[in-house]
Amino acid sequence: MTGETERSLEGWDPEIGPELPLGRVVDLAFDYRGNVTVVERDGTEVEGYLFNRDTEAPEPFVQLLDRDGGAAVAIPYARIRTIRFTGRDTAAGLSYAAWLRRKEGDPGRAADGAARA
Repeated sequence: MTGETERSLEGWDPEIGPELPLGRVVDLAFDYRGNVTVVERDGTEVEGYLFNRDTEAPEPFVQLLDRDGGAAVAIPYARIRTIRFTGRDTAAGLSYAAWLRRKEGDPGRAADGAARA
């Protein structure tokens, strides 16, 4: 075990710029297991689950499943000001390292699981 602390992006409101390009934030949002809010340059906000992005399209875009269950929404990169990580991170604490820490913290529980196997 490396001793690294798991960190979630939940609640993060990144500032896009030279140090943090939009493409990097899009990649992080794509890997995030919760809803995000895309803030467009005109102030429009779209909340949903970012499930797709295409950087090689003539006009790169992201796609979100609308929070309210509506149709998928496509938003071109050129219209995005930022992406906020507003939804609960459903994967927080569920990594192998977290599982291993829980297992090491409760040896009896691990033994019960081995007995059932």
